[in-house]
Amino acid sequence: MDRKAALELLERVAQGEAAPSDALDSLAREPFEDLGFAKLDHHRALRRGFPEVIFAESKTAGQLVALVGRMLDSCSPLLVTRVSPEKAQAVLTAYPDLDYHEAARTLAKGALAEGGRGVIAVISAGTSDIPVAEEAAVTARVFGNRVETIFDVGVAGLHRLAAARDALGRASVVIVVAGMEGALASVVGGLVAVPVVGVPTSVGYGASFGGVAALLSMLNSCAGGVSVVNIDNGYGAAVVASLINRGGPEGMRGRPGETP
Repeated sequence: MDRKAALELLERVAQGEAAPSDALDSLAREPFEDLGFAKLDHHRALRRGFPEVIFAESKTAGQLVALVGRMLDSCSPLLVTRVSPEKAQAVLTAYPDLDYHEAARTLAKGALAEGGRGVIAVISAGTSDIPVAEEAAVTARVFGNRVETIFDVGVAGLHRLAAARDALGRASVVIVVAGMEGALASVVGGLVAVPVVGVPTSVGYGASFGGVAALLSMLNSCAGGVSVVNIDNGYGAAVVASLINRGGPEGMRGRPGETP
């Protein structure tokens, strides 16, 4: 149940179209659903404004099919992350109306009503960072944000980033996705007057330690306003950026009758 559905239920009670006891029973059944291998959190959208998202990595194709089916029945939008092509095919066979974004490794259906104070810019340092950047972009769009992507503008050629200054100037939040030494987050943080969310990636040679070097570089940024999520966590960066972009609890509540 999302905030829109809960509000409609309460309005029906207020108008005498539903009994308070029936509404209470409906709400009491909703908090979570036990599938044995998973407990679906149907109240997450009520608490946070975003529904639960399925993390596909390490789940079987059968588990994903079952989870997607229950989520489609109970919430909107639907987002599944880290979906391999093989698992995506299994889910799409059962639910062909989902959208598979192979670069982002996501399955999705629907999106929250577009809102937020501005645009979320998603920047990748290199082409090899694009899968994580695309995960962030898809997630941000599903969560109701306007998104602009800027790819392959790393510090090895800063003139490429300079060419994107207009796009940076339009952004209310910037997600910077970078592997290797992860310096791009600091560079962008020194150029913009909005929050920057750094996403270190596991792209790089041996001494990058699977993204640890980029992570430490971003954590040690000398540019104020740079926050950092975990390695390869495009989804987490998009959630942080969405929370910033919608501007707090009022942005989550939305207008009566609207999905927040």
